[in-house]
Parts: sequence; structure tokens; C-alpha cells
Amino acid sequence: MARNPNFHFLMGLLLLCCLAAMADAKYAKYKDSKLPLNVRINDLLSQMTLEEKVGQMVQIDRTVASAEVLKKYFIGSVLSGGGSVPAKKASAETWINMVNDFQKGSLSTRLGIPMIYGIDAVHGHNNVYKATIFPHNIGLGATREPELVKRIGAATALEVRATGIPYVFAPCIAVCRDPRWGRCYESYSEDPKVVQAMTEIIPGLQGDIPSNSHKGVPFVAGNKKVAACAKHFVGDGGTTEGINENNTVINRHGLLSIHMPGYYNSIIKGVATVMVSYSSWNGEKMHANRDLVTGFLKDTLRFRGFVISDWEGIDRITSPPHANYSYSIEAGLNAGIDMIMVPFKYKEFIDGLTSKVKNNIIPISRIDDAVKRILRVKFVMGLFENPLADLSLVNQLGSQEHRELAREAVRKSLVLLKNGESADKPLLPLPKKASKILVAGTQADNLGHQCGGWTIEWQGLSGNDLTEGTTILTAIKDTVDSQTKVVYKENPDAAYVKSNDFSYAIVVVGEHSYAETQGDNLNLTIPEPGPSTITNVCGSVKCVVVIISGRPVVIQPYLPSIDALVAAWLPGTEGHGVADVLFGDYGFTGKLPRTWFKTVDQLPMNVGDRHYDPLFPFGFGLTTKPTDKAK
Repeated sequence: MARNPNFHFLMGLLLLCCLAAMADAKYAKYKDSKLPLNVRINDLLSQMTLEEKVGQMVQIDRTVASAEVLKKYFIGSVLSGGGSVPAKKASAETWINMVNDFQKGSLSTRLGIPMIYGIDAVHGHNNVYKATIFPHNIGLGATREPELVKRIGAATALEVRATGIPYVFAPCIAVCRDPRWGRCYESYSEDPKVVQAMTEIIPGLQGDIPSNSHKGVPFVAGNKKVAACAKHFVGDGGTTEGINENNTVINRHGLLSIHMPGYYNSIIKGVATVMVSYSSWNGEKMHANRDLVTGFLKDTLRFRGFVISDWEGIDRITSPPHANYSYSIEAGLNAGIDMIMVPFKYKEFIDGLTSKVKNNIIPISRIDDAVKRILRVKFVMGLFENPLADLSLVNQLGSQEHRELAREAVRKSLVLLKNGESADKPLLPLPKKASKILVAGTQADNLGHQCGGWTIEWQGLSGNDLTEGTTILTAIKDTVDSQTKVVYKENPDAAYVKSNDFSYAIVVVGEHSYAETQGDNLNLTIPEPGPSTITNVCGSVKCVVVIISGRPVVIQPYLPSIDALVAAWLPGTEGHGVADVLFGDYGFTGKLPRTWFKTVDQLPMNVGDRHYDPLFPFGFGLTTKPTDKAK
């Protein structure tokens, strides 16, 4: 049989076509970091199936995640909820191995889109054993020092990256208008201007946005930085009586002038993500508020990162939660939420959303908007180029440098509210040399209470075994003269105090640890035996009272017997910062980030209100100078 003369030519052509196809498969535009961002996003989006798109919009908790689950369902993100860790007291290496294992599942999918792992790092890398725990936001608000907060952001980013994680659910830019709210310590201040200034933590976490960057486009400067999340959009700090996840009743002007300003600054600074609030605005759930999430945040403010729900946030659109999940999916997605923190029942969410799209209830354009935003953040932060973590940063976790920074933050966060009966007879700074001093109170030797909620566990812990740190008692012992005898008695009676001839006493009392709804509190009294300790000690000897709390508490009844009063907020692991200032190595400089009320009947009461009659006004804070004799 005669062979077709064109045979060789055709075979050659076929081979060329095959080689070209193979080369094309190897060269995917979206994997080329030299190409413009939008070219990469559109190239990848055009290749994605509906299943792959929906998967990108899902965030699941690590307890239900595995490499197989991520591969099978194309999951876009995994998180650790509060206290959700790979093992108790897990090392940085253990964290890295877990995150990388999940990531390998994502990278083995057809398109190899990396997942993004998120965690609450709200005062340092607070879920992780041996991490530096910084003061909670209320204390940082008292420093009035945005540059300090930026350095804390940078340190936190390094510690989070040390465990292989590239994304944090911080900062909380709530403007807490009522201290009865259980999340008030997560708010820098009742004053939106202070909150705006403190958004400087964002360039600390993410890196400084380049000057030529378009407004609203997310920015993360490589693998020593993390994607941040401004939360909770919007009005979370304004609910009636401070009830968590409740209703903020305020007109649009009030919402925009009190609760929104922090978002303007966050977006200008390139924040990668925004988390929606559980709360409602004038009766409408924020998770279902298209006008604010799409209309204002995305369209007016031109935010180009992704919007994420809170934990089971769409479930809580209905009352009771999850009563009509089909409706919740539709309402949440149509409001403009891009990534859903499911976090457990992901199959139900995937099936529900897929069906809504196939039945044209949720338009594919809404899905494409969500996926583009998620991909934009992943591309911007270099996740495609560096999806796997290595061990190069493990020694950043709880490093001495970061502990020194936290200690500095503690010093600057302390607010001196009273110092002696008159200005010419101050009690502080205390002398380091004394024959015998008393330290009393439940919070003096309790690292857990000193750190507060969101520390190792979601609700925080009591005691000294939770992580590495220094209690205030230990710091006092380290600071006083070696000849000074320090006696610690948690709750002494008055007779004991009187009979012991103490030079002076330091009483450390305050709130127990709490987070979110568990911290909602209508009476704001110091739990017993705190008040008894104050009465027994301060009635018998010269005393300084240090209050460890996430907010102002009832103190007026005890004030006459207290010689000096210090608000120390929730200082974290570095108790030495408290002793540094009590004994005069450094001066007091902190200013109240919120109004200190006389009685809870006055609440809500904020600076600028017509009826403003505080015990200590917003911005109040006595100062002292460092002393030579203290050294």
C-alpha cells in the first residue's frame, strides 16, 4: 500500500501540537508572578469549575480538615477557632507540619490553588504555647502610641509565621460604647479617633503599602508578614446595654461617624480582609445587610479584598440559628460575603450554595466576585509562590525581643488614677528598699487572669500553667531590693495586716478571664474576694491597688481607703512592665481610653455626651517621673 506523501508532515504537525499542548499545560498564566494581578486572576477564574469556585468560598475548622477533605472539596481556607490547636502545648514545628499537611492536599488538586490558614491572633499569637502575649487592645489604646502598636503588629506577624500561618483575624476595630459588653477589651477606645490611630497595627501585620498602590487593593509584603482582618463590620461595639451580638440602634450618620471611621483607615492601609459582625443595625442582621456590605464597603469604599463571615455567622441570620440554612446561604451570599466561616458542616453549605447557583437564585456573577477577591488576596500575599512554610522563623516565637516589646507596651498602658491624698504627698513610685511589704489579691500571682480571654483557650484560663510568662508577684520580687522582704497573702484579714508592720501593700485584684458573650456583665463589680481584700488591706496600711480588668469596673465605694490606684487592664505575659512603673524605673504616662463611670446606672456614658459625670474622664491619667532613688 502506497504511503501518503503527507504522512510525515502530518505526524510532525501532530507531534508539534502535542508538545505545544504539554508546554501550555506547564505554563499557566496564573502561576506567573511577573504578570499583572488581574491577568492572573482572570486566567485562573476562567479555568475553574463551579465546584472549584464554591470550594474557594469555604472556610472549615482544623478539627474537620484533612489533606483528603481539602483535595476532594477544593476547600479555600482552614482556621483554628479559639483554643483549637494540633496538640496541647504544641511546638512551632507541630503547627507547621499540620498546616503544610493541609496545604499539600490543596496543592494536589487539578489547579493547585493553595488554601489560606487563619487564626485569631488578637493580642499576640494567643492560641500558641510560649508565644508573647501582648496587652489587650484596651491597654494599647491607653498608650496613645500608634507607632508602638505598629511594632506589636510586626512582632505578632513574625510569631504567627513562625508556626506556618499566613492570616490573622485581627485587628478588632470595634468602638466599644458600653463597658458592659464582653468584648470591650478588644476595642482600643470609645473614641473613634483613637481607634483610627491604632489601625497602624495593620501595616505592622501586613507591611507598609507601596505609595503607588490603588486605594482599596489588599497588600501583604511577603512571608514575614500576614494578611490582616478588620472586624467586625460594623457597629459591633454599639449594641443596646453592650449585649454581645445584639442590636445597634443608631442613625446612619451616627453609624458612619462613630463605628465606620476605623474601616476608612484600614482600607487605605491595604487591609486584606474584613469580617462581618454578628450584630444587627436597627434590627437588620449585618450578615444579611447588602446595603452596607456590598453598597458601602465594596462599592463606596472600593474595598478589593475579601469579606469573611464570622464563625457560623450566616447560621445566626435566623433565630434560632441554623433554622433555615437555605435562606441563610442566600441572604449571606447576596449581602456580599465572599468567604463563609462554616466551620463544621461544610458539605451542607457546599450542596446548598451549588444548588442555589444551578437554580439561578444566586447569580454566577456573585460567585465570580467572591472568588476573584479570594484569589486576589492569595496572589498578592505570594501564597502561590510560597505555599509551604519552613522552620526558618521558629525562634521568633516568644523571642526575648518580642517580650521586651510587650513589657514596654505594659509600662505605657498603665493609667495612674490616684496617687496619694494630695499632689504633694504621692505614694508612687514605691521605694524598692523597705523592711517588709505585703502583696495581696487574687490577680497578683495568676498569669491566666493577667492575660485575660483569648489566651491559649478561647475563654482564657486561671493559674500559672497555661504558658510562659511572669506574674506581677514574681516581677515585684525581681524588682525590689534584695533586703526587702516580700510577703504574699492572697486574701488576708485586717488583723493580720495590722499586726505585721508592713511598710506598704500592693493589692492586685480584678476580673476573671472571659471572652465574648460570657463576658457580658450588667453590674461590673470586682468579684469577691477582691473588694474584701481592698477593704482589709487598705484600711490597715498604705496601699496601692492595681486593677486587672478588661474595662472600667465599680471602684468608687473603695476609693476613699485607697492611697494609689492603677488601671493595668489585661497586660499579658510580661508582668515586669507593671513593676517597672510601680517602683519608678519608668514613669506613668497612660491615659484612659474610655470613661470610668461612678455607677453602672450612668451607662452608656461616653466622652462628648451631654450628661457626662464620670469618676475619671476619658483621657485622664496622672503622670510620675522616673526616680533615681528607685534604682
